Amino acid sequence: MYKLKAKELRKTRPTPETFSTIKRNPIYLVLDRVIDTYNIGSLFRLADAIAAEKVYICGDSEYPPNSRIHKAAVGTEEWVPWEKKESALEVVNELKKEDVQIIAIEQDSRSSPLSTLKPDFPCAIVVGNETDGVSKSVVDRSDIIIELPMYGVNKSLNVWGSAAVAAYKILEFL
Repeated sequence: MYKLKAKELRKTRPTPETFSTIKRNPIYLVLDRVIDTYNIGSLFRLADAIAAEKVYICGDSEYPPNSRIHKAAVGTEEWVPWEKKESALEVVNELKKEDVQIIAIEQDSRSSPLSTLKPDFPCAIVVGNETDGVSKSVVDRSDIIIELPMYGVNKSLNVWGSAAVAAYKILEFL
């Protein structure tokens, strides 16, 4: 598989031949009501970086084609399989039927530190709305709830940053 630089990615679209050469990892990203288009674009860029199986954009969110998503994604939204769904809970329930382990990134009384994470595959990383987090119904259906330690005064990390940290931790187990 060849690699494209940002300038090339913004202008290049995959062909069926190039798209089929990407070996996907058994990891899904589920975006639960993520509203910031730059976060959505960055999550596409992350999904491409980890060769995620698919991205699900759920709830009241923007989705491609969108110029701000495209700008942040640097064109990777063309290279990553994705689907728009009404709710993250719908996606979680579908994935659980396929024996996909659901890993929510959320601050919750049931959360475990990221350092204790030992995922099973396939798995899905669920990230939530920038203000309200992952929906309670989704957190309740998750197999694992993890949170990242915050050592400064800020209570939480940006949604795409949290997803990136968790995704690369999960990749260590492939």
